[in-house]
Amino acid sequence: MITIVDDDTRTGPDPRTAAVSIVGLGKLGSPMAACYASMGRRVVGLDLDLGKVESINRGVAPVTEPELQRLMDEAGDRLSATGDWAEIVASTDLTFVIVPTPSLADGGFTSRFVVSACEAIGEALRGKAGFHLVVVSSTVMPGSMDREVRPALEAASGKRCGVDVGLCYSPRFIALGTVVRDFLNPDLVLIGESDPRSGAFLESFYQSVHANNPPVARMGFANAELTKLAVNTFVTTKISFANMLAAICERLPGGDIDAVTGALGLDSRIGPKSLKGGLGYGGPCFPRDNRALARLALDLEAPAAIAEATDAINRLQVPRLLELVKSRLPAGGAVGVLGLAYKAGTDIVEESTGLELARCLLAEGIPVWAYDPLALDNAVRALGAVRASGDSSLRAAPSLEACVGAADVLVLATPWPEFATIQPEMIRRRPGRTAIIDCWRMLDGRRFAGVADYVPLGVGESGAADLRAVA
Repeated sequence: MITIVDDDTRTGPDPRTAAVSIVGLGKLGSPMAACYASMGRRVVGLDLDLGKVESINRGVAPVTEPELQRLMDEAGDRLSATGDWAEIVASTDLTFVIVPTPSLADGGFTSRFVVSACEAIGEALRGKAGFHLVVVSSTVMPGSMDREVRPALEAASGKRCGVDVGLCYSPRFIALGTVVRDFLNPDLVLIGESDPRSGAFLESFYQSVHANNPPVARMGFANAELTKLAVNTFVTTKISFANMLAAICERLPGGDIDAVTGALGLDSRIGPKSLKGGLGYGGPCFPRDNRALARLALDLEAPAAIAEATDAINRLQVPRLLELVKSRLPAGGAVGVLGLAYKAGTDIVEESTGLELARCLLAEGIPVWAYDPLALDNAVRALGAVRASGDSSLRAAPSLEACVGAADVLVLATPWPEFATIQPEMIRRRPGRTAIIDCWRMLDGRRFAGVADYVPLGVGESGAADLRAVA
C-alpha cells in the first residue's frame, strides 16, 4: 500500500460527502448507483440507453438483481439519471465509468467504450474548475490506462491527470446475483492511481461507504490491471482443480468430491471458497478474464500454462456432461435441464453450462425440457439460432414440477435452492427408470431409490449410496 505524504484532499471536495456520477447503468452500474444513493449520497447515472435512464427516473430497477429495487426505493430522489454528459460532471465530484469492454477474437478486450466515455467526460471537464476524480471500474487489459485512457482524458479535457483532474482504475470483485452485497462488503478494494492524491481521495470515499472496513491495495495502473485479471484467474483455477478432482472421484471406488474438497478447504493456504466440484464456471467475467490473462502472457512472450490449462479443463465440462446424459437416455427419450443461468440468483445465461448442454442436445435432435426460476426467457432467446435451424424440440417448462415430470434424464445444472425441494412423487412413472444427474449433489439420492437412478457428479459408484444431501 502506498504511504500518503500529501494532504491535498482537503483543498478539494470532501470524499466522505462527495456527489457521485456513474456512466453505465447495466448489471453493475445500476446496483452501484443504488447502493451509494441508499447510503445518503446524491448519485446521477448516465446511459446511452434512454430506456434505462427513464427506468431509473421512474424509480424502477432497469435490470434484474436481488435487492436492487429495495435500494432504489430507499434512495428516493437522491438517485436520478440523464443522458447529458455536462450535467453529470458539473453536478458531481467523482465519476465512475462502468461500461462494457467487449472481448476480441484473440482473447483480449477492447477499451473503445471506456475511451469514448472518458473523452465525453473530458469535454465536459474543460469548463469545470476544481478537482474532479474519474474512476474506471470496467475491466481493461493491462497497459490500457496509461496507453489509451489517460491520454484520451487529458486530450479531451485539456487538463493533466494528477494536477487538474484525478484518474483511478478500480474494478470491483463482484458476482451477479450478489452484486449489492459484494459492493457494500468487498473482500478487497483495488485502486490503481495516477497520483497519490487521486488514490487517497478514492480510498477515503470507499471507507465512507463500505461497512466491513475492507483491506485496500493501492498501486500503479499496470499492476492494478494485472491484479484484476489475476484474481479471477486464480479463482477459476480453484474451480477447475475441483472439477478435475471430481472426475477422478467418479472413477475411484468410494470417491466423494465433497469429502476431498472439504478437507482441502481446511488448509489455510487453500481455503474453502470456490472449491466445490461440479460444473464449469461461466458468466460474463470468469471465462474471459482467464483467456485475457493468457492472451497478455502470449503477447509478452511469458508462459501462462496454468491459465491455459484452467480454460481447457473448463471447456471439457459440457462434453463430459453431454456424454453422461446420452449414456443414460433411452431411445426417443427427453432430457430435462434444470438451471440455465450460469449461477443461482441471476438471469444471465452467458457461457452457462446448462444452456450449452441444452444447445448441444438440441443440435443432435434430442428433445429438451428446460426450467429456470429467472433465466428461462433469456435462455429461449439465446437458443433461438438452434431452434431456427429446424429443430423445434426445446420446451420451456412452466414449473419445476413440469420439467421433472417430463424428463427421462433430469440434469440439475444450476444450484438454485428451489431444486433441493424435488420430491420422488414428481417423477413420472414410465417404462425404465428416470436418471437424475445431480451436478451439485443437492438431493439425498436414497429418497429416490424407488423411482430413479441417482447419479451425483464427483462420486464413485460405491460412494453414491452413502452420499449425504448438501445444504
